[in-house]
Amino acid sequence: MPRRKELSEDLRSRIVNLHEAGKGYKSISKSLDVHVSTVRQTVYKWRKFSTVATLPRRGRPVKMTARAQRRMLNEVKKNPRVSAKGLQKSLAHANICVDRSTIRKTLNKNGVHGRTPRRKPLLSKKNIAARLKFAKEHLDVPQHYWQNILWTDETKIEWFGKNTQHYVWRKKGTAHQHQNLIPTVKHGGGSIMVWGCFAASGPGRIVVIDGKMNSRVYQDILQESVRPGERRVRRGGQRAERSVSSAR
Repeated sequence: MPRRKELSEDLRSRIVNLHEAGKGYKSISKSLDVHVSTVRQTVYKWRKFSTVATLPRRGRPVKMTARAQRRMLNEVKKNPRVSAKGLQKSLAHANICVDRSTIRKTLNKNGVHGRTPRRKPLLSKKNIAARLKFAKEHLDVPQHYWQNILWTDETKIEWFGKNTQHYVWRKKGTAHQHQNLIPTVKHGGGSIMVWGCFAASGPGRIVVIDGKMNSRVYQDILQESVRPGERRVRRGGQRAERSVSSAR
């Protein structure tokens, strides 16, 4: 909470004078329109230190008020990728001038830390709905069911990607929230297309695809590579019943 406005030394002196004159705390509070606890605290300090002057406080004063901290936390919540420099500029517009190290320390004190965001594939609403539907339909499927399936998929792998380091401000346990992720896509220059498969018993082979993927190339890959994958499944003690592509 923000510090309340301090009493003037003149008002403190009046409180002490009335107390010395035999007035009670409630009577002084009513006559000077000051809270009873404030009257009691003023008299206590006067008795202990023999002065009504403001005493020096312990430690360094707080650089950011509670209101300024709330403002900064709200901005971080709206945009977790904002930098300490960006927060510094935003606070400066509100006439709050603080160092970037103070901003970082204040965020850390409030449980917000700078972290490298997790990278997750960019999924459309259609993709998410399809995956959720598939998961619900197979929620109660017995374990041996999955041992009979060979999973296949193809993807592009970038030779060179942007290695820029990113950070987000987040609290513990929020790494996988949407605003704290960096979406990834399977496209871009300098890449190769590969096909692969795996089963419950382990991974299968990886095939590098030359040129564009079309139905003929895909069928050739299945004919040449799915059979070895099925043999791997059988080595795990099961017979492969079907192949399922994760590209939905």
